[in-house]
Amino acid sequence: MNPENRDYLSIDTIALQDAISDRLVFRIGKDPLVAKDWDWLQAISYAVRDRLIERWMDTQRSYYQKDVKRVYYLSLEFLIGRTLSNSMLNMGFMDSGIDAAHRLGINLERLRELEPDAALGNGGLGRLAACLLDSMATLNIPGTGYGIRYEYGMFKQHIENGKQLESPEHWLRKGNPWEFPRPESVYTIRFGGHVAVGHHAGQLSFDWIPSEEVRAVAYDTPVPGYRTNTVNNLRLWSAQAVEEFDLQCFNQGEYIKAVEDKVISENISKVLYPEDSTPKNQQLRLRQQYFFVSASLQDIIRRFLEGEHDLRELPDKVAIQLNDTHPAIAIPELMRLLLDTREMDWRSAWEITVRTFSYTNHTLLPEALETWPVELFGQLLPRHLQIIYEINRRFLLQVNHRYPDNREVLRQMSIIGEEGVKHIRMAHLAIIGSHAVNGVSALHSQLLRDSTFAHFNDFYPGRIKNITNGITPRRWLNQANPALSQLITESIGDGWIKDLSQLKRLRPLLKDAAFLEQFAAAKLANKRRFAQFAKDRYQCDLDPNTLFDVQVKRIHEYKRQLLNLLRVITYYYRILNGQADDLTPRSVLIGGKAAPGYRRAKEIIRLIHDVAKVIDDDAGVQHRLKLLFVPNYDVSTAAEIIPAAELSQQISTAGMEASGTGNMKFALNGAITMGTMDGANVEIHQQVGGENLFFFGLSVGEVTQLKQQGYRPSDWLERDPELRNVIEKLRDGYFSPASPDRYRALAEELIHHDPFMVVADYRSYMEVDAQANHLYQSNPMEWNRRAAMNTAMMGYFSSDRTIQEYASRIWRVKPLFLG
Repeated sequence: MNPENRDYLSIDTIALQDAISDRLVFRIGKDPLVAKDWDWLQAISYAVRDRLIERWMDTQRSYYQKDVKRVYYLSLEFLIGRTLSNSMLNMGFMDSGIDAAHRLGINLERLRELEPDAALGNGGLGRLAACLLDSMATLNIPGTGYGIRYEYGMFKQHIENGKQLESPEHWLRKGNPWEFPRPESVYTIRFGGHVAVGHHAGQLSFDWIPSEEVRAVAYDTPVPGYRTNTVNNLRLWSAQAVEEFDLQCFNQGEYIKAVEDKVISENISKVLYPEDSTPKNQQLRLRQQYFFVSASLQDIIRRFLEGEHDLRELPDKVAIQLNDTHPAIAIPELMRLLLDTREMDWRSAWEITVRTFSYTNHTLLPEALETWPVELFGQLLPRHLQIIYEINRRFLLQVNHRYPDNREVLRQMSIIGEEGVKHIRMAHLAIIGSHAVNGVSALHSQLLRDSTFAHFNDFYPGRIKNITNGITPRRWLNQANPALSQLITESIGDGWIKDLSQLKRLRPLLKDAAFLEQFAAAKLANKRRFAQFAKDRYQCDLDPNTLFDVQVKRIHEYKRQLLNLLRVITYYYRILNGQADDLTPRSVLIGGKAAPGYRRAKEIIRLIHDVAKVIDDDAGVQHRLKLLFVPNYDVSTAAEIIPAAELSQQISTAGMEASGTGNMKFALNGAITMGTMDGANVEIHQQVGGENLFFFGLSVGEVTQLKQQGYRPSDWLERDPELRNVIEKLRDGYFSPASPDRYRALAEELIHHDPFMVVADYRSYMEVDAQANHLYQSNPMEWNRRAAMNTAMMGYFSSDRTIQEYASRIWRVKPLFLG
């Protein structure tokens, strides 16, 4: 049936009410008289899912019938958050859904809080992937996401005596109504063993004989676009043992050994990002990457061949995007499938591979560019190691032809790194094996071309492009901030939800005092909402009349939560010394998770808590300065805190943040950025205007120059007695009297090394913070105008624009409209 002419299930109030009641009885098996809140949540979710399914099936059917080129987005993370509200808003029946629930005597708002976040990601990488899937569906781009169905996902963060503790986040414990198991979509994934070399038809042949096999089983989740019938697919892979149970061992009383193989196999999809400081966990991470890549490629090729295509046409029908280097093993895996299973010649296979893949780089930090020890890689994937060596051999021949006898260039560009333990440079493999590479902000992409991958940029001119990240306005404004969304829609209509550039139409209203008062009222309502959230969740009292000053992101030294904390300590001492009469009362909110093995990041979290305790215990300070660490920061918490923020701290060391997307979310919701010229901050500065932001600190060029000159933070401290006093207090145990040496090493690092330029940027930071303090206190109308200007000028940072650029410049795909 043609989807344009199809009548879908009704989304009016009565139809939804009946559907929810039916789902409760016939799917959940509960009588309304005894049903609990969780039962009702499940019933509503299934009723909404039913309305997704029709559109989902029509979408997939149309892709087959039209034989369109499709995008396959490979990512080890998809931080999609909660699904119920997003689906209802995107399909346009939130109001009727609320009414239907009310008629049944249930509070939908309360029920939505019970839905767990899908714990399928760690931070910006996974959230970006989720935003891009939303935009692909909204723009009717034929696309599918591929990843892993982690059973436990990212850890749950607990704070005990100021220290981060981790526990499993079993988000699937009560089931997931949004997913569809596909037991018929199963692929065998092989590991280990050896490669038998022979001859076939006068050519060398390679037969990989594995020592272990695992099954990858598909689970599908529909991804609806906003106000369109397109519903794309997110396919996640779950690991299953080939042999579930050894009955012979069990009968002999060896009960643990009977299930040993099952446990080892299924560990692959058990936990997101196992802490990788041990060889066994390193091997598990490599197994995860190959597991989902191999399953995805087998699935893509199976689907492609169902259209009766020749594999040489694969790049004409398939575009595969590698989200960072985690899926880069896909390049040798596709080569293996083409060479060994399809008996294709190397030249043809390599041409197909390069034309099919494109790669997004997400980091400038050398230590974050992924590498794998050759020995480990060869043990786990012996055939792939052979293929990588051959890719490298052929590539270096070309490099040597271009740069004759230049061994240093060969060394720098080789896929195989010889420094220390011989290793595979996955970013080099991804660049060589892709037809396009992109950075995620203008500054990041330029640094990739000029420094990180300068030789590759020279060798492949034009291959490294820029596509600045974006965020979906559906999730991060329309859903997260109803108060501001309503004001915007009342002012300019609702077209902005699908075309964020329409927010520019707000600019004439920024001269209207009445509009600015309404804008401020929406912000105050959000602050009150978060204050209540903090009281209920953290037993913490926040005053909504204080300045909400927020930094929430992964805890990392380059993101400089420590710089923020030094500012807070400075204000604490100024208050004690009677030098802060003009300080605007403020609530400083910091949140984020530290990687389990990242000792310094965990130390910073503990320091935040120690400083917060000193402030809270001082009656003379607590009403003027509040410091709160927001534990277990996730997508749902972000949706509470971002609309309430007034000052957005984006203070990474210049040249170290690839892009950031939190900066975009805060600005879109009317928080003014206080930041450095780093990542996408630079483009926010260009779009919003420097006069509407608070920027400070060294530029990328100045950071580089200072390091080259020999940066000595102790010299800077000699010129800044206030900062020197703060750091000495840390060193001498003022904030940890029971353990005076707790932060000695941290303070000594700042005094003598300071690799992230905290000391160098401190005074500039304090000066611009004083400007923000003065404006907030003396001219609230101007503050509101600047905040509203941030919202009005954020149209460029929609993930819809990001996807449009990918589609036209890299993937070469066109939308398919279903009506």
